[in-house]
Amino acid sequence: MIAGTPLLDLDDVASVEAADSGGILRSAASGGAQVRATAAAVAEDALVRLHDLRPRSLVLVSGSGSAARAAGLLIATLADRAGLPIVATSTVPPWVGPLDVVLVAGDDAGDPRLIDAVDRALRRGAEVVVAAPDEGPLRAAAAGRAVVLAPRVPVLDHNRMLRYLATGLAVLAAVDPGRGGALIPDLDRLAEVLDAEALRDGPANQVFHNPAKSMAARMQAHRLILAGDSPAADQVARHGAEVLLSAAGEIAAATTLGDAVAAHTRLNDAAGAGAPGFDPLFHDEELDGPAPVQRARVFVLSTDPDQSAARRRLAVFGVGGLVDADLVAVDADLAAAEPGGAPAPQPPDGYGTGGGVPARGNEIELLAVLALRLEMTAAYVRLLGGPPAAAEHSAHYDGGHF
Repeated sequence: MIAGTPLLDLDDVASVEAADSGGILRSAASGGAQVRATAAAVAEDALVRLHDLRPRSLVLVSGSGSAARAAGLLIATLADRAGLPIVATSTVPPWVGPLDVVLVAGDDAGDPRLIDAVDRALRRGAEVVVAAPDEGPLRAAAAGRAVVLAPRVPVLDHNRMLRYLATGLAVLAAVDPGRGGALIPDLDRLAEVLDAEALRDGPANQVFHNPAKSMAARMQAHRLILAGDSPAADQVARHGAEVLLSAAGEIAAATTLGDAVAAHTRLNDAAGAGAPGFDPLFHDEELDGPAPVQRARVFVLSTDPDQSAARRRLAVFGVGGLVDADLVAVDADLAAAEPGGAPAPQPPDGYGTGGGVPARGNEIELLAVLALRLEMTAAYVRLLGGPPAAAEHSAHYDGGHF
């Protein structure tokens, strides 16, 4: 058992659940439910107007926050392999016309940029999909002329990225079923994988067996850096930094693995500036009290099946120093199993391990699992950091508790 902080012991299930009076753990664990709701909308033919279209491009117009991060993740994972150009932007480009599909996504139905994007795209004859609340001025702008995928699962604002990711995947699968569709995981399966991660990160599992609790405990009393080892993982790192700030008020820097490694010397110098003679190797906090310096910890997000490459790059940070690093990856058995525990079917070329070995899950699934884990981690960091998390910060959230 790993001891908790003076405010909360993460292994005390009753205390964790009592502290979560605002339901932030339930909200963070709802990624699978949001993906499943999107799959249900697709099954109800919400995107039937996109079938048999062969558009010139797919334009992703996003508001700030989670929608923009989901668009960046789609670009990083699929833009260079899809059968049509995918463009992420904050406004409708001047060349958009009847040959294009425009996905407008955001949290605020009164955002003038989103309203203007829907109006411009419709007036230019583009096929428009709106992933936003079906209310207010945005509803009036769509006015039956656009496909509307309104949210069905109530969650806190910072936990909506996976819904936008699922919407983008569904739209791309509809307009590019050949090349793009082969790269996109089945949304129902993706929801099951996310549910498995949420259960693993749930309050009933102790820190030693709980990746999110373990990360939250490792974040305590450290300056935080989140780094990705690929462009797509960089997007998840940025999402994690945003969620830590929004959910827990915790400041974390988001960067690339290369930049973090290059800054290793500067990080050490900055960490040791307050106590030049301090040696963490001989410091015991139980005997000597809190360390006179604030250490830094780098969390490296990776979806690379060959984790040895990332570990070699992390060796520069050492172990137990003023700056150290953790590799955050998805276990093969979690992303490669079907809901019933059976091995997943072999995915298209480029994702499996080959040679008859069960596949590890495609990159989008792994990235989605990492995003959910970071959201759960942020929820635990919030609970560790202060008084009970009340729901006053999101008056419209009524998703309940874990």
